[in-house]
Amino acid sequence: MMSDLSTTLCLFVAEDQQAWADAFRRAIPGLDIRLWPDRPDAGTSYVVAAWTPPDGFFAVLDRAQAVFVLGAGIDRFLQRTDQPAPEVPVIRLADAGMAAQMAEFALAGVLRFQRNLDHYEAQQAACRWRPLPARAAGETRVAVLGLGRIGGHVAATLAGLGYKVSGWSRSQAAIAGVHCLAGRKVLPALLGETDILVNILPSTPDTRGLLGRDMLSRLPKGAAIINGGRGDQLDCEALRDLLDEGHLRGACLDVFPDEPLPVDHPLWRHPAVRITPHVAAITLIEPAVAQIAASLRRLGRGEPVEGRVDRSRGY
Repeated sequence: MMSDLSTTLCLFVAEDQQAWADAFRRAIPGLDIRLWPDRPDAGTSYVVAAWTPPDGFFAVLDRAQAVFVLGAGIDRFLQRTDQPAPEVPVIRLADAGMAAQMAEFALAGVLRFQRNLDHYEAQQAACRWRPLPARAAGETRVAVLGLGRIGGHVAATLAGLGYKVSGWSRSQAAIAGVHCLAGRKVLPALLGETDILVNILPSTPDTRGLLGRDMLSRLPKGAAIINGGRGDQLDCEALRDLLDEGHLRGACLDVFPDEPLPVDHPLWRHPAVRITPHVAAITLIEPAVAQIAASLRRLGRGEPVEGRVDRSRGY
């Protein structure tokens, strides 16, 4: 598609735009970078790299040869009313430092429940000194939903630390040390054998609303949830009800249907919930730019690239 690397890059990010531009210039010397709202000259070949650009962005930049989405999540991009032409490849970041961060976030949540840190917090508030029975990692059943580049790394990391890890995805995966399952039919049974559920699924028509009351109720009494996937997959009201009923133990939540989470939302003040502001895995500039630069070179040679989005499947 592209014969060389002299293509103009149209860049939009809401924060650190100059840092992104400088990183691209270091990675691809001579690349002509246009910072929005500056546009390429008429007739110029260009590619786009953007994250949450304004409405109408792609109606203006309608001659892009490729579009790089500066994140792993693609759901909001695919819900835009302005879209690149169907033949234009849309490429999401496959990792760019996010897999390691997500594994750390998941591990922090798993340790919270495995090591009884949530119970000890409550005891501290009551000035109570009472050691609780210990539970080994190998006795802790963790289920990871989503086994792509990031979720697969999460599952492998937890398995490497000795946890009893199962993984679930749309299509069959194979990860050393992880019991991998696939397909909607097996999910209820998997949930019934899970102590800590870690959700890393992408948002697609098949996964939105997946973790409603029916599925959450399949978890054993005392199970906990860690959600680093997408906010539209978890029914917050059902979660709150199951926590209040004592069926579920607690939750670590990083994503929500509406962000920022409204200040009057009851989950802010729920004693069994810990909230972070969508920071489980943040795009790191240098790894992201290096990945895009490698993809541009592959496109220039007419080779396939990792992270190309199948718009019909939603990821």
